[in-house]
Amino acid sequence: MKIVNFAEQPSLMNQFVAELRDVTIQADRLRFRRNLERIGELMAYEMSKELTYSQKLIVTPLGSASANTPDDEVVLGTVFRAGLPLHAGFLNVFDRAGNAFVSAYRYYTDKECSEVGVHIEYIASPNLDGKTLIIVDPMLATGESMELAWKAFLTKGTPRKLMIASVIASQQGVDHLARLFPGNEVSLYCAAIDSELNSRKYIVPGLGDAGDLAFGCKD
Repeated sequence: MKIVNFAEQPSLMNQFVAELRDVTIQADRLRFRRNLERIGELMAYEMSKELTYSQKLIVTPLGSASANTPDDEVVLGTVFRAGLPLHAGFLNVFDRAGNAFVSAYRYYTDKECSEVGVHIEYIASPNLDGKTLIIVDPMLATGESMELAWKAFLTKGTPRKLMIASVIASQQGVDHLARLFPGNEVSLYCAAIDSELNSRKYIVPGLGDAGDLAFGCKD
């Protein structure tokens, strides 16, 4: 799997990630959602360089011009609910893309809250055969929910190309996807990669629960 870690590059994206992590800024949900959206816009631009392009003739009021534009049929997939602001940022850039959604939630399978399960219960997607699927999710912890989302989307067809975007990933989650997708056909783009998961499978230092910070605590 091709892995791109934007934290290793000089980019304004690092400022938006820093604000996402900052406990003094996180109380502002609007700013938290907007930062996720802005990160999505920047990541989408960088990931667009991996698409397939060809020259096309464009007619203007005064003549014609050639433009090197993408040929891919892009579908943006995301996981409810935390993925929605990031998805919105991608959609601002890939404004002609199709859209796919899957609900996935994690739950603890033991009293100590150390073992995590992931449940998929809803999916809405166009046919994915031959298309470029970009799955976006702010947090990549164990990688298991991303794997299940991918398998759920496969019920809607087989994409020609798969790209994955995460704002903050754990090294464990990155390694999990690397085992799932050997070779360089699948790309994973991360705004930052953190080294640890705690006993409750949260990324450390991470930022907390992205869904709660974006939309409020759930019951």
